[in-house]
Amino acid sequence: MRAITELSAATPEKETLVTIGVFDGVHLGHQRLIGRLTEQAAARGLLSCVVTFHRHPRRVLAHQSTLARLTTLEERARLLKGIGVDMVVPLTFTQNFALLTAREFVLLLIEHLRIRGLVVGPGFALGKGREGDFPALERLGQELGFTTEAVEPLVSQDYIVSSTAVRNALDEGDMEASSRLLGRYFSLRGLVEGGRQRGRVFGFPTANIVVDQVQALPADGVYATISHVEGKVYPSVTNIGVRPTFDEEVRTVEVFIMDFSGDIYGKDLSIDLVHRIRGEQRFTGIDELVAQIGRDVEQARQVLKKDLDGARKDE
Repeated sequence: MRAITELSAATPEKETLVTIGVFDGVHLGHQRLIGRLTEQAAARGLLSCVVTFHRHPRRVLAHQSTLARLTTLEERARLLKGIGVDMVVPLTFTQNFALLTAREFVLLLIEHLRIRGLVVGPGFALGKGREGDFPALERLGQELGFTTEAVEPLVSQDYIVSSTAVRNALDEGDMEASSRLLGRYFSLRGLVEGGRQRGRVFGFPTANIVVDQVQALPADGVYATISHVEGKVYPSVTNIGVRPTFDEEVRTVEVFIMDFSGDIYGKDLSIDLVHRIRGEQRFTGIDELVAQIGRDVEQARQVLKKDLDGARKDE
């Protein structure tokens, strides 16, 4: 099976304490669980290990093709290692994988990851039909020789911090709420492609970021953003939407990077979305559009001044 191949490639140098999940977004709730994992692993002399999935199980089992992804697998791995995880083991979730019983899956973890303990989040279950809930895992642990611990959910302002809550905040264009849930700015990353270069004609040249179709995007509108270009940060304004003034239908991510004049076509661009300035609008003419863009740029400069100063200190 593919799972055996992927697990056998991990080759931990010593025994592990493991948690399992998608961890999409690596939000503050995830960070709380990971903090417990790394703390206990260090205390027990074990490696902290996160098993994460290439595809969300709901996309496979419930055929939720519209489920938006907050982070790519590579971004998840980077974020998880950034908060102290020793090993990140990606698994491809498939229909065949879903047929494994809880015992079969745990035996694979014992064989290939040398687990000595599981730390799981609220409502966690694994195995066919979600048979491996926490009581079942406790029984398996007692039989097979590994510990089990459940970490309570993180509650903020009377709601549970979750990937769903982050997606809801993005749907509303509420970047302040998404930042509170994530513990950082929500970011987008992709290659810069050539566009129609209207912005250059208007005096506001933009970079079009290519994003995956399953990538979560905030509500259409104009955002104050921080752009990361070749190790430096710049204030920027980002438009997300279909450009109704030009009667277009394809949703795009266009970034005007202030105080920057280099050529970044074909290069990687990352942006942090800080604040939604306004919703997307249809303008009666080019002059009206250009005037509004000028106002957006000035507003973004004011919004970003403090954040940008802090980001530049971290360069």
